[in-house]
Amino acid sequence: MHSTTNKYILLLLLLIAGLLLAIGLIAPIITFKKFIFIQNTFSILTACWNFLKQGQILLFVVIVLFSVILPIFKLAFLFKLTLAKQATNAKTKKLLHLIHRLGKWSMLDVFVVAILVVVVKLGAIGDVEKHIGLYAYAGAAILIMLLTNKIVAHIEKQNI
Repeated sequence: MHSTTNKYILLLLLLIAGLLLAIGLIAPIITFKKFIFIQNTFSILTACWNFLKQGQILLFVVIVLFSVILPIFKLAFLFKLTLAKQATNAKTKKLLHLIHRLGKWSMLDVFVVAILVVVVKLGAIGDVEKHIGLYAYAGAAILIMLLTNKIVAHIEKQNI
């Protein structure tokens, strides 16, 4: 699919995106501090678990689908495409374009967290402390989006 050097660079970038995604899902993204003694720290996965425990099924499904499952699936699919020895078939190309279009949704929870930060700051309810998980997840989402664009462009170039 790619020249050897480009292939290794893409694989390295995909590994970095995978590492950032794992950190972004597991590491704390935000801490809400209310008053002096009350604080809650959340990672994306713990927030999803809390939504499920609280019976907020729709929110749980949306966040898990677009912020956990879709990015993992995209990474796995991009690894498969990068490691492929032959040109992709029509079905694979259609799937890649679908993933490319859905990719914008993978940043959904970054926007949700940003909105929460603004709401809490404006509401003067408490302070919000951002953590490494937020930055790691945002970095992974952006890197996955850029890599998807690069691979889609390469495949389209092959078809000319």
